Amino acid sequence: MDKIISSLAGLGVLGLILTAAIAATGLAGAASITAALALLGPGGMVGGVLTLGVAALAAKGIAEFGFDAIFTGVAKELVNRGESIDSIIDKVDGMIISKELKLKVKDELEKLRAV
Repeated sequence: MDKIISSLAGLGVLGLILTAAIAATGLAGAASITAALALLGPGGMVGGVLTLGVAALAAKGIAEFGFDAIFTGVAKELVNRGESIDSIIDKVDGMIISKELKLKVKDELEKLRAV
């Protein structure tokens, strides 16, 4: 068991995500991996692999810069790409995140509106 734990820990957060997804399938062997990857993202197994890749990127960014900085940065980039500030604020209001983080993101977005 120690060898398995060490191998999964080597994947970092992805190891936790993949382990949880495999357990949720209720299957065993290769079928469990295939089903878990299909569960993780849109488009079946390929979508699951892509979702794991995005999760790895997000986990690395959060570890290096912190959740607040990454979340706020993504919101700013959405505005730069043409999404309206009001639509982002509506989406942020519907998220299950702290009130403090919601206020911080809204404050950053309002600063963008003022520019």
